[in-house]
Amino acid sequence: MAKAASTLAMRLVTGVTSGGTNAVKYATPRLQTFWKYAKVELRPPTLGEMPQVQEGLNKLVISARTGKWKAVTVKEAWLNTLIGAEIMFCFFIGEVIGRRSLVGYHIPGAVHYIAEI
Repeated sequence: MAKAASTLAMRLVTGVTSGGTNAVKYATPRLQTFWKYAKVELRPPTLGEMPQVQEGLNKLVISARTGKWKAVTVKEAWLNTLIGAEIMFCFFIGEVIGRRSLVGYHIPGAVHYIAEI
């Protein structure tokens, strides 16, 4: 019985170790690709890029006024929706990080009612 338990434990340790090694081998090139794009795409715009940002916003306003948005393909509309959702989720994550709570803000000096039974 002890020998069977020892053999089972050794197999488990070997399987977990090889699984971890395989996971690292699988994830390494993908994480390198992710970081390559994340350094470029997820950083805030620099001061040199601000004229491009302003030009893009002006184009957005003009296309909204002229009705150019009606000629957007379904694929482009879906991509725009995903980009908007990404921005919204980043905002919500920042809010949760900023208030250090999932539920709400802790305001010093405010009244917090605690249910007592």
